[in-house]
Order: sequence, then structure tokens, then C-alpha cells
Amino acid sequence: MKSILITLIVTSLSLFSTLHAAPPKWVLEWEDNFDGSEPDSTIWSRIDRGRADWNNYMTKADTCYDMRNGNMVLKGIAAYEGCNDSVPYLTGGIYTKDKKGFSNGRIEVCAKLQGATGAWPAIWMLPYKDHKDGQWPRGGEIDIMERLNYDSIAYQTIHSHYTYDLNIKDPKSGSVGSINTEEYNVYAVELYPDSISFYINNSHTFTYPRIDTDTEGQFPFGNGSYYLLIDMQLGGKWVGEVDPADLPVEMLIDYVRFYKKEE
Repeated sequence: MKSILITLIVTSLSLFSTLHAAPPKWVLEWEDNFDGSEPDSTIWSRIDRGRADWNNYMTKADTCYDMRNGNMVLKGIAAYEGCNDSVPYLTGGIYTKDKKGFSNGRIEVCAKLQGATGAWPAIWMLPYKDHKDGQWPRGGEIDIMERLNYDSIAYQTIHSHYTYDLNIKDPKSGSVGSINTEEYNVYAVELYPDSISFYINNSHTFTYPRIDTDTEGQFPFGNGSYYLLIDMQLGGKWVGEVDPADLPVEMLIDYVRFYKKEE
């Protein structure tokens, strides 16, 4: 009888320990602190110009890039005499496209954002080359941070065929969080096979879950990895007109870190 009682106690303690185990810890897998004179070219490329609002002023000219005091500095400036460009503004941006993808982990970006009328700095993710879905928005977009003008808030959003093409609002696909406008802030996203959670300065803003639905494209985010984009942009339909008197404007990136859950 005594031995049976001891066995029951040990079994109960083991079960209690399992049910109340400490949550898994994040383990740093990769980071870039931008301590050199140039960003790591095996990880980062300067963003190509395109036709969308977010990249139509993008340039690879050095005037929109700097490495300063351990920061990657991306600038938005007015076009200047002798720049040999037809656009009114020039902006800088970097991404890990075709060089580094991320999945099932936590990404943190520490950044300081200067304000300006028409400024639209962003930190976001698009499908890497191993992703199984097609072109945007079917592969999904993860907006870790977007800030407009001098706002004291940042937007965090996901886009997909489900949310964008079909315009389905449930579950909620975005939120905002307060930022310290004169300081560095840490913007983070946690990527899981069944959900995406967003944070600003370790404060949880919202989680977008995978749900049980027959509707196509609700959660493409578990179908492959994503590359990271960090860019300064000026103007566009969302942010509005640019005030050249507010330029130049900068976003300073202190570090980027990627964590995995401890086994």
C-alpha cells in the first residue's frame, strides 16, 4: 500500500511539472548590429525602384544610405541638381531578398524614426523563394511596422488573398501601438505555423490566427519563409503629399535579431 501511494505521488508530481513547465525560451540565432562601414552584402541588398507607392522613389545612390554610430541609416531626400534622376524625391531601403529568409521564430528590429510630412518608413516581410503560393497577395505580406508623418502610433498588419482580394475582416488583420517618437523602439513579430503575433516594445498588439475555414488563402504564412524589407518612403495615396521643407528625413536601424524557440 505504501509503495502504491509513493508511486501515485511521484506520478502526480511529474504530471504537475509537465503541465506547469516554464514556457520555452527564445534563443538568438542571428543578428546584425550594423557596426561596420557597410551592411553585410551576403545578407542585404539595396532595394530596386519599382512602380508602387512604396518603391517609386527608391535609389541605390549613396546619398540615401549611411552607416553611423552603429546604425544603418536610410534617408528620404529631395532630388538635387546633378542627381541625374527624373523623380522629385529619393529614398533608401534594404532587403534580404534572395539572400536570407525567416520562418517559425521571432524577429526584432530596433529603430528610431524621424518624422516628416509625407514620410512613410516601414519594416515588413514578403514571401521568400521557397514559398508555395503565388504572387502578392496570395503569398501574404507581414507589416511589422509602418509609420505615417509625425504619428505617435505605428501600424502592424497582415495582407493576403483572404484579407485583401476577398476583403474579409474576421479575424482582425491589423492593429496599432504607441511609439516613443523621439527614441528607439523595438518592433517584433513572432511567426508560428498557426498564428502571427505582433509587439511594440514587448507590448503585445494583436495576434492573427489560422482558423478553420473553407475560404481560400486565409493563412498562407505557414507555407514557406519570408524575407525582410526595411525602407524609407515618401508620399503616396496612404500617407499623402510630401512637404519638401521637412526633408531630409531618416530612419536609423540599431539592430535586427532573429530568435528560435529553445528545443
